[in-house]
Amino acid sequence: MRVWVIFFLVILGFPVFTQAATLTVFAAASLTTALHEIEAEFEATTGHAVVISVGGSSALARQIQHGAPADVFFSASPDWMDVLDRQGLIRSDTRRDVLKNTLVLVTHALSAPAVTLDATLDLKAMVGQSRLAMALVDAVPAGMYGKAALRELGLWEQVAPHVAQTDHVRAALMLVASGEASHGIVYRTDAIAEQRVKLLGAFPDASHPPIVYPAAALHQGDRAAQDEFLAFLVSPFAQAVFTRQGFEMAF
Repeated sequence: MRVWVIFFLVILGFPVFTQAATLTVFAAASLTTALHEIEAEFEATTGHAVVISVGGSSALARQIQHGAPADVFFSASPDWMDVLDRQGLIRSDTRRDVLKNTLVLVTHALSAPAVTLDATLDLKAMVGQSRLAMALVDAVPAGMYGKAALRELGLWEQVAPHVAQTDHVRAALMLVASGEASHGIVYRTDAIAEQRVKLLGAFPDASHPPIVYPAAALHQGDRAAQDEFLAFLVSPFAQAVFTRQGFEMAF
């Protein structure tokens, strides 16, 4: 597999045996599991070192705005990438939509039956006296997508008082996994990564904006190494990892 990846990078014109660099990648929290596997293979293949810093896309974008030393930004929302692009903080020519995802409802009750997420769902009764865990609904992409979907289905007003907001989607997932919240709205990839939750159903695609993950290099740092990493994100190895984690490729 590594030989194939090296060949893939070479034919794209990216040097494989260059001076080793250290790359800092700011990535949406929902990418955590997949990126750690990709990081290990990329380091073994190229000799570069990678530091993955995960969090809510909004928080990461603001850190970049304030001068945080990131080399690559991998966002769960085109909107935050647009913000950095307008401010001239990314290399626009390197920007590419890499992944797509699905928004789902999960629960801590592993024996709970699947549900259809539409306007007839009594989500308030399902949550009861517990909480509905969501990433920040006015800042973090997963929370914003979730709020938009609930509004579209006419369910937001009934559950808004029961929402427990977290800094990023993986924190919302952990609230459900630990039983601190009975239900949560996360990405399908999060549900796949956590065995302590059950996926109850997926929100209709039309109920929220498309969930697209763009990646781009920043102006600072080693450009050759940045380009190698971005190329690796769309390599056959990375595609297999992302697909196994439940993502869809966006290209």
